[in-house]
Amino acid sequence: MATKKNLDYFAELYVAGIMADNGWNIYFPHRDCGMDFIVSKTGIDGIEIIRPVQVKGKYPEKSKKGKNAYGYAGRLNQIHGQMVLAIAYFDSIGSQIPLHIAFMPWSAIKPHSRGFRCEPAMFKNGKAIPRRDYRKYFGTSGLNLVESKSWK
Repeated sequence: MATKKNLDYFAELYVAGIMADNGWNIYFPHRDCGMDFIVSKTGIDGIEIIRPVQVKGKYPEKSKKGKNAYGYAGRLNQIHGQMVLAIAYFDSIGSQIPLHIAFMPWSAIKPHSRGFRCEPAMFKNGKAIPRRDYRKYFGTSGLNLVESKSWK
């Protein structure tokens, strides 16, 4: 039986694998006290890019209703201006591959009564769908933005 902790760890490893496949070096901490891992990559200009990453997996229940804004709302144990909040959207608890991964900058994370919120997708017809204004943060285009000098 999949537990919430196992699902979150699976999402972390999946996102780390995607980033590694795209040339990022991945560094896992000895203890998980906030950031799930740190990534680095040499940029086009030869300058090393370093980003802390937190991953949140979204596994909707079959009873989940449609929502205009769908993503993460809750505590972030650590925050950083150059961090990446990677939200992996699965179609259900038993999914092996996420439908989408959003690579969100700190500027897209807002204060919320439960801590912080970042909702770059909508939930419609049982699936997460990138919202128009946030599409650039999904998939390869979102991962490419993580490399940009203006990331924040």
